[in-house]
Amino acid sequence: MVWYFVRLSLLCTTVLAVSLPTRAEPDNNSMCPTAHVAPLVLPRVKEALDHNSELTIVAFGSSSTQGWHSTSIAQSYPAVLQAELSGALPEAHVAVINRGIGGQDAAEMLPRIESDVLNIRPTLVIWQVGANGAIKDRDPDKFRGLVAEGIQKIKNAGIDIVLMDNQRAPLILAAPHHLQIDQALVDISTRTATSLFDRGALMDQWQLSGHPYEQFISNDGVHHNDLGYRCVAQALASAILDGLKQPPALVRSASVRR
Repeated sequence: MVWYFVRLSLLCTTVLAVSLPTRAEPDNNSMCPTAHVAPLVLPRVKEALDHNSELTIVAFGSSSTQGWHSTSIAQSYPAVLQAELSGALPEAHVAVINRGIGGQDAAEMLPRIESDVLNIRPTLVIWQVGANGAIKDRDPDKFRGLVAEGIQKIKNAGIDIVLMDNQRAPLILAAPHHLQIDQALVDISTRTATSLFDRGALMDQWQLSGHPYEQFISNDGVHHNDLGYRCVAQALASAILDGLKQPPALVRSASVRR
């Protein structure tokens, strides 16, 4: 009799554990919302492809480049970007190298530009920066100076560069200086004639079309989930591919058309 009750208790515990509700991750096969992103006109990328040279891209940044809270490294935005570009450019050899380190912002990234960017000799750098600066309440003016210095180093090496701003995530939106950090990136982009992939405006457009921010953000309130990383990468790939069709004299910007 005692053994019967032990077994019954274990069975009930198992059923309870199985039936507890959990927050489901988005279906990896979900379609990304439609968004209108301006072309990124990247002359060195176009030149490399025209000359059948390898297209090497360094994804430089922090944890949302590294792929935190994706289910695997294959779901990170750099990995999806490589797959998207390789599929669209079957005659080209495209390599996207992930150089994201979680927790870093401009002050920590600047010293590793030499080793993680310039020494690789890429055609293009996508620099995701600012999220940790906002969360850690960094001085926007110092942030602006550090990013501008980094851009100059990269441009001096003859490399195309795209800045990527912050995702619309709860912890970032609650940060006191998140608007100033975003504006600093816009100012730097304009002042240095550097392309800006406006991830924040992209997510704003998704939300306006009925897809709330949280659909693309993981349970930690900061990072993308798989769907978010995939949709960002697809929008970025579209901006790059559309830019290949544009005259190089166009202003290089990938802001979302509102």
